Amino acid sequence: MKNHFNKDEPVIIIGAGLSGLRAATLLHAQGIKCIVLEARDRVGGRVLSVGVEGEPELGKFDLGPTWYWPRYEFAMDQLVKKLNLQTFEQFTHGKMLVERSSTEPPIQHDLPAGAMEYSLRFVGGVQVLIDALVTTLPTETIHLNTKVTAIHQDINGKVKVQTDGKNFYASSVIVALPPRIIEQNISFLPRLHSELQSNLINKPTWMGGQAKIVAVYDTPFWRDQGLSGFVSSRVGPLQEIHDASPSSGSGALFGFFGLPAKVRLDTGKEQLFELVMKQLTHLFGPSAKRVKGVLYKDWSSDKHTAVKKDSEPLLDFPNYGPIIDKTESLQNIFYAGTEMASQQGGHLEGALQSAERVVDEVIKRYNQ
Repeated sequence: MKNHFNKDEPVIIIGAGLSGLRAATLLHAQGIKCIVLEARDRVGGRVLSVGVEGEPELGKFDLGPTWYWPRYEFAMDQLVKKLNLQTFEQFTHGKMLVERSSTEPPIQHDLPAGAMEYSLRFVGGVQVLIDALVTTLPTETIHLNTKVTAIHQDINGKVKVQTDGKNFYASSVIVALPPRIIEQNISFLPRLHSELQSNLINKPTWMGGQAKIVAVYDTPFWRDQGLSGFVSSRVGPLQEIHDASPSSGSGALFGFFGLPAKVRLDTGKEQLFELVMKQLTHLFGPSAKRVKGVLYKDWSSDKHTAVKKDSEPLLDFPNYGPIIDKTESLQNIFYAGTEMASQQGGHLEGALQSAERVVDEVIKRYNQ
């Protein structure tokens, strides 16, 4: 197949999550025109920072990724410094709680120094990183509410991207979506060969089976009790809890559910909230009842994030890594995203590393 690469046509990026937006900023910095197509009505993908309705003074809280580890996540650390974003250290001081029974008080433990890896959070939530990337792009770059349905590459390598509204023509395409969403929602011509298709299906969506809840308070009252907010529970419904308070002002606790997606769905949001508040009260005392708001996101029911297969609980850490079309039948199609990262797959760092790798490949093709 002839390697057609028309520099007059843009690079099209599918997905306005961290990986897709980082790819766009890197291409733009090289003077390469790009268009970002996003099915949602917002940018950020699995980055989602929200506030309590009607009370913006309480701050923004992350219902997706929350922190990063600057000591070994170098792409994140460098980008944050380049964009001059404000960060603060995740609060880990004080005792942790271990909940073994709903009828007995939780056990307090002093964690040894260095037990919790030094991590940073963003003032204003991770959304500020997304917003900072967007501001570096021309205003016409991002098209929201634009769902891609098909990608066709002709015998000369020319690429057509079909959406539910119009067609776009591209020099190349970067698909920055969860692998299973790619396989389920986008048709390819020529068709993906079986090995590549299997590779997509067998990469579980990071957070795809998870739900996250944040309880917001006027102050982080547990700190006055000498508690870090870190909890490990065998009781549930939350199996792991952390301090999610902003850098100043209000307080917040966030937790991950130990309940499978189907159980959460069958239980219903209202009853889940009741169970969560009962658990927080058992752990932190009557002050936990004085909640200002509860924020919740079940990623397993987000059609732009997860497929039905993602509801199955993970038994091991997924085998992430680059997706490569060995047959080169679709040689102008590239795949980016945290699930396609060689290292730090599932993390913000992985999303950035994957974007950087793919953009390097696109630029090499562009300069041939």
